[in-house]
Amino acid sequence: MWLLIVLAILNLREVASHDDHALSRIAIHKAVFALDKLAYINVSPSVLGTSGQNSEWVTLEYGTTTPSIDDWIGVFSPANFSSSICLPESPRAYPPLLCTAPIKFQLANYSSPKYKDTGKGILKFQIINQRSDFSFALFSGGVFNPKLVAVSNTIVFANPKAPLYPRLAQGKLWNEMTVTWTSGYGLDEAEPFVEWGPKEGVKIRSPAGTLIFDRNSMCGAPASTVGWRDPGFIHTSFLKELWPNSVYTYRLAHRINNDTYIWSREYQFRASPYPGQNSLQRVIIFGDMGKEEMDGSNEYNDFQKGSLNTTRQLINDLENTDIVFHIGDICYANGYLSQWDQFTAQVEPIASTVPYMIASGNHERDWPGTGSFYGNYDSGGECGVAAQSMFYVPAENRAKFWYSTDYGMFRFCIAHTEEDWREGTAQYKFIEQCLASVDRQKQPWLIFLAHRVLGYSSGINYVEEGSFEEPMGRESLQKLWQKYKVDIAFFGHVHNYERTCPIYENICTREEKNFFKGALNGTIHVVAGGAGASLTEFSSTHPKWSLYRDYDYGFVKLTAFDHSNLLFEYKKSRDGKVYDAFRISRNYRDILACAVDSCPATTLAQ
Repeated sequence: MWLLIVLAILNLREVASHDDHALSRIAIHKAVFALDKLAYINVSPSVLGTSGQNSEWVTLEYGTTTPSIDDWIGVFSPANFSSSICLPESPRAYPPLLCTAPIKFQLANYSSPKYKDTGKGILKFQIINQRSDFSFALFSGGVFNPKLVAVSNTIVFANPKAPLYPRLAQGKLWNEMTVTWTSGYGLDEAEPFVEWGPKEGVKIRSPAGTLIFDRNSMCGAPASTVGWRDPGFIHTSFLKELWPNSVYTYRLAHRINNDTYIWSREYQFRASPYPGQNSLQRVIIFGDMGKEEMDGSNEYNDFQKGSLNTTRQLINDLENTDIVFHIGDICYANGYLSQWDQFTAQVEPIASTVPYMIASGNHERDWPGTGSFYGNYDSGGECGVAAQSMFYVPAENRAKFWYSTDYGMFRFCIAHTEEDWREGTAQYKFIEQCLASVDRQKQPWLIFLAHRVLGYSSGINYVEEGSFEEPMGRESLQKLWQKYKVDIAFFGHVHNYERTCPIYENICTREEKNFFKGALNGTIHVVAGGAGASLTEFSSTHPKWSLYRDYDYGFVKLTAFDHSNLLFEYKKSRDGKVYDAFRISRNYRDILACAVDSCPATTLAQ
């Protein structure tokens, strides 16, 4: 079947195509080849990125003698595509069931309302560099009975192997920054490194390590079958002994074996403050953002309609942001590997400038029989491999995904809810060690982050379960949060925003709502899972501990002014304005003060 397709395509143009991922609304498995000599698609420009761009808009001009309102155009990469049928092997393998499916698609009349009458149209797509060539195909018959009518010329980036989409992350030491990027250059072809240094100073070169993963690393379909796409080579370099708060510039580079060099454009970042340093420090926190196409086209798992708005707001306020935490459900690739490129391209302006720290969620990790705490199919067979490879985290074991990181006056303890966290487990011991080891005189702001809601939520699903939390969520952990006086616990997973009072064992420990002076005597719990994915309704039950609920897209910003004053703001993604806020004002003595289940043992001895 594949040879028949290729022969038909070659008879039409010099094209070829072979993609690798599926669109949930297209029945590609029913595709019929009806190549029409009078139908055509012409794409321009044919060479992209001639000035070093990683993305570019292309224009399609197309026509057919038998137009229909159901006609659509698919984007394929690599350009040679196969129509062989691949039947679903798991609940996460959705139609189209073609072994090769379009990366994204759009209706032929999307920007040409007279297409049905004239049979001619013009359409624009934004294409990102994904280490391969592209072609475009016109289908009739709608998305449920598609018939291939025409195939375009092939287009390609000037350097499809170029270093792309840098992602910064904090290293294991406070004065270390890591840079991770993707390229098409293997170690047998080129040596990866980063050239970096103070903005106005001498530059040095640091080598990069290289990771790959292949189809055999995937745990099931669709990641191992129709969703597989070569992720390229993933490089990470460690920039060490940074001066606190200093600005550095960097360029990604590869030295080819013939002694020529491939360079990225120049980027810059600000080094982290020394742990305990008293300076202005601003943190962004959200979960469940995903990705969305800027050209309005449809893609696999196309339900993250707030994603671009959130991304735009973060970019617009990037000068007032120091570090970002994306706490799980990163891009919803769900086994369709091309989506990781789409996501890293979308967040590049952010992740290339400030540390972009992630937590793992169910859509990154969960798969039956692989050691995940939940035996569902949510990762689409990725079982954590893609996430732990595409992004660096300063964990002792990146497969486990729990870690701590310090940023000035903040200590962040990041848990992995897809692994067992209950008392007696390795993760429970890590969480206690992370909370117990911080010096609160130097780092007064203690923050706990995780994907699933281990604290409190009145989202409809949790309330219907009667738990107001992930089952078994806070039973083991709430005593740790109370004992070590965690200020705020953040969660995603539930796609909305909710904030509780300072709380312990279902009881509010403070009556105030927007200003807390002195000891909290409990932990404030925040669900910040509304960064992009389809929203989750609240229960009609409104618990007393729930101070603010919002069924909308948004994110949270923390601003530490000094060791005594912290500002919390919830901003909506649609306009970037603040819709909920509170302040904490206290001294070190307030942190030391006793509260229920947080008093150390004392003695009457003199």
